[in-house]
Amino acid sequence: MFVITSMPVGGAETLLVNLMRRMDPEVMIPEVVCLKEAGPLGEQIASEFKIHTHLLSSKYDLRVLPRLVQLMYRRWIDVVITVGAGDKMFWGRIAAKLAGVPVIASALHSTGWPDGVGRLNRKLTCITDAFIAVADSHGEFLTSFERFPAAKVNVIRNGVDCDRFRNSPTARESLREQLGIPIDAPVVGLVAALRSEKNHSMFLNTAAMIRDQNCDSRLGDTHWVLVGDGPERPAIEKLRDELNLGSRVHLLGTRHDTPELVAGMDVFALTSLNEASPVSILESLACGVPVVATDVGSISESVIEGVTGHLVPSEDVPAMAAAVTRLLNDPAAARRMGENGRDRVVATGSLDSMVRGYQSLATRLYDSKVRSVPCLAPQGGKVSTPREASKSISC
Repeated sequence: MFVITSMPVGGAETLLVNLMRRMDPEVMIPEVVCLKEAGPLGEQIASEFKIHTHLLSSKYDLRVLPRLVQLMYRRWIDVVITVGAGDKMFWGRIAAKLAGVPVIASALHSTGWPDGVGRLNRKLTCITDAFIAVADSHGEFLTSFERFPAAKVNVIRNGVDCDRFRNSPTARESLREQLGIPIDAPVVGLVAALRSEKNHSMFLNTAAMIRDQNCDSRLGDTHWVLVGDGPERPAIEKLRDELNLGSRVHLLGTRHDTPELVAGMDVFALTSLNEASPVSILESLACGVPVVATDVGSISESVIEGVTGHLVPSEDVPAMAAAVTRLLNDPAAARRMGENGRDRVVATGSLDSMVRGYQSLATRLYDSKVRSVPCLAPQGGKVSTPREASKSISC
């Protein structure tokens, strides 16, 4: 059982969907708890998996705990994996412990704000069997900054479906036809939930700077595409209009044809304030599209300067504008970096390797609990089940 707040179209949520779809049903049968509403992705997969929703009505709704405990017990869950920090990480692990779930793990996808683990969540380290990091440097961060025991930190790299995300000969023309723009118009894009940590204001200010610096060249006609939805949409629309970018910035909202959209872009520009290993970057590189990204989190493990794209300092709009401009002005270099990026993702970031990592970790931990059960048998010689054994283990 994966425990998450909701499932909008975002990196971690898309990753979860892809992970569940590729799991071997002979090994693991996944289901999801959305503490709040299902969200677009949750609704999309409701016919494929068990989706449990609306267990948390407000931030201080303490009834979420008995609801979760009863659900986990009724569903006879063997493994609980919380996805992200915050309420789901806290309530999900306590409920799993009280329900006697044998294996309790937490998958984290960001470094620091807004997904800092925090004091209360850190106190539950003793009942957590594993913490899942998404890159080597992310694993080091969880050990050094969050102070999780190194023995409990497991690196399972994010992976994408390289059969779905690949270069498409029709994508460029298709995207421009959808946008109603000339076939030769440059397009820079970003796929991300519209949340504050994604720093869309930097994306828009970069668009304005490149327009102003290239009034007399084709780059002045560059179009900017945002895929995703979220609470920041009104603020993004307001800034777009203030910068007079109304005809150049396209907010496409939630889309389910992301591979074709990304493959039609010339450059992918990620402006996040913090990340671990963004799925959107891997998807872009798998499509052969070079990336310009802020140098935060573990991004430098995927965006190799001058090889698969360019890195710029966080919130440095002039640096972002200069890097995007270099790629748009040098299609041969951009194409080479995109090809390098796909080779790298195929070699180190495939979806199948990520699925194997999750299944191997879960089964290894579960098997270790099963083997330990006889040692925890109650008086009278009756052997406990893994669930009973888990409930009897104290911090």
